[in-house]
Amino acid sequence: MKIRRIVLLLAVLPVLATGLAFAARLVDEYKSGIVWPEPALVDPGMAGSGDAPGKAPSDAIVLFGGENLDAWEGGEKWKIVNGVATAAGGGITTKQGFGDCQVHVEFATPDKVEGSGQGRGNSGLYLMGRYEVQILDSFDNKTYFDGQCGSIYKQQPPMVNASRKPGEWQSLDVLFTAPKFAKNGDLLTPGYVTVLHNGIVVHNHFELQGSTSYTEPPKYSAHGEQEPLHIQFHGNPVRFRNIWVREAVQPLVGIPPEVQPKAEAVQELKR
Repeated sequence: MKIRRIVLLLAVLPVLATGLAFAARLVDEYKSGIVWPEPALVDPGMAGSGDAPGKAPSDAIVLFGGENLDAWEGGEKWKIVNGVATAAGGGITTKQGFGDCQVHVEFATPDKVEGSGQGRGNSGLYLMGRYEVQILDSFDNKTYFDGQCGSIYKQQPPMVNASRKPGEWQSLDVLFTAPKFAKNGDLLTPGYVTVLHNGIVVHNHFELQGSTSYTEPPKYSAHGEQEPLHIQFHGNPVRFRNIWVREAVQPLVGIPPEVQPKAEAVQELKR
């Protein structure tokens, strides 16, 4: 008797599976009704690997692609050899200003270790010229935690130390939401940064407390909606390559169902 039941069950199972699949097709699919614009097609480029520099995305503004530093004020002081720019003689500042953006920088601290703490492989990426993401040789190098590589200088240590060995190529990827100010200079919304060091998240939507300074606590001072990027020269020959920025990284905005008739009417009038 048990054997017959098992045989019968095995015979019925495919029929049940077919029925369930058919029933699933009868369930109404949820659709939001929002009409979305088509996402733009972007060649993502590639990150650098070892001694091979990366390639910027197709929609990026290339700030240094290996040939020159024409996009920067002060770039003539730095030395460019074999597609690599070495910091010397002072910092460099972009001629163009940026607001909300995505920034990518590849760097290598000197392979010959000299100095310690903040005196070892020191540089920095300044968003809007005043909010610093620290660049430092933090491989087996003790210093204050809110000043090590990947920190928001004097505000927040990185969640982890993702530093590679001295001389090895590293990367910083920063998603930046710029602070907004009222006409009278009051702060409306603070700035935010998400930072990846060598592909590892070290800050996730961190709220900036204000500008970063060695001598003063963080504070906000009103500034323009777009300000230059700055890369610091701190006396160390830090090397750089493949520097680019993508502007105003914003989500797509669709047309909800209740607005679509009006939108269609406007389009009809434009024809």
